[in-house]
Amino acid sequence: MSDALIAAIDARVDETFDEEVAFLRELVRVPTDTPPGDNARHAERTGALLEGMGYAVERLPVPQAEVEAAGLVSVTNLIVRRRFGEGPVIALNAHGDVVPPGEGWTKPPYEGVIEDGRMIGRGVAVSKSDFATYAFALAALEAAARARGTRLAGTVELHFTYDEEFGGELGPAWLLRHGFTRPDLAIGAGFSYAIVDAHNGCLQLEVTVHGQAAHAAMPETGVDALRAGNAILSAIYALGPSYAARRSKVAGIASPTIVVGRIEGGTNTNVVPAKVMLKLDRRVIPEEDPDAVEAELRELIERAAGTVPGARVAVRRLLLARPLKPLAGRERLVEALARHGERVFGEPIPATATPLYTDARLYGEAGVPTVLYGAGPRTILEANAKRADESLLLDDLRRATKVVAAALAELLAPA
Repeated sequence: MSDALIAAIDARVDETFDEEVAFLRELVRVPTDTPPGDNARHAERTGALLEGMGYAVERLPVPQAEVEAAGLVSVTNLIVRRRFGEGPVIALNAHGDVVPPGEGWTKPPYEGVIEDGRMIGRGVAVSKSDFATYAFALAALEAAARARGTRLAGTVELHFTYDEEFGGELGPAWLLRHGFTRPDLAIGAGFSYAIVDAHNGCLQLEVTVHGQAAHAAMPETGVDALRAGNAILSAIYALGPSYAARRSKVAGIASPTIVVGRIEGGTNTNVVPAKVMLKLDRRVIPEEDPDAVEAELRELIERAAGTVPGARVAVRRLLLARPLKPLAGRERLVEALARHGERVFGEPIPATATPLYTDARLYGEAGVPTVLYGAGPRTILEANAKRADESLLLDDLRRATKVVAAALAELLAPA
């Protein structure tokens, strides 16, 4: 791959950068709060913007029964395919759904306000930014290769999906399961300068404890569901020391964690609670077997609830996201992104892991070597991702677009 081609790619990104920023603002201005997950309108707007760039867009609506069963309202996945000849199929995946904005914003969350070189808005960092990164990286690569008469070998697919906040089963998993795509390599949306080639898994459980209501003046005539819930909470949090001692050997990942993020129950202050619900989040390190983790937790919950006579417990899985493990073949992605990342950023770009989980893992589960890379700051905390005033430094968007475009040029170079 020639230096002249890389220079032409960089120049093209710079020439179209104002268009890229405008593209991202349009994506931020269409809310995609999940829940409720009514995101077909955003997919339609994205499709129209991509068509305005000259792309042919495949709109793939998920059947309504599947959407409603997942607790969402509407999901339409998008695929753009650009074939340059025989060679690897490289998928670039980002998700358009976001968590609701919440409180504490100093700027409107759905305006895409630009201030001090940053765009502020929900989803601007995670991961609507990478809709722009990937679409404009592909456009820059095509324009530069055409201008220089450079032949490319392979296919690039843009996969824009809409249920990452609910696990990705109706996004990447649905596309792969139904045979809409069979990539050889995949790059998922990133959220830091680093190249991520592994991450934690996540198990989420809903625990419902059933007792028997009674008057608070005669508590012995009922079965206190909260008392059983307290026994479960105590057993769960007692796991802390053993989890801390279970260290991952994957750089960037520490130990398993568990948090009870939500508790509901009771009817009134003078009534023994007949029902209590807990929702917990257990992060699974790459060395662990997620099925064994779930079995272990279910047994612990049943045993703890059993310490309160008459209490019954029901456990329902909300999510099982398996860890992304480093797969053989990812080295090509890591090396290309690292090489051009160092060139653009002027410093080494490491490959590491993250304790978060993403729907990129679904490509890994399908045997596709996968890494995460895209627009983002040095750390996800700097972006206020999923917090008030989520923001993205626009220079990071420009640089990430150049890195992805140049890496694609390298990966698609004829043998």
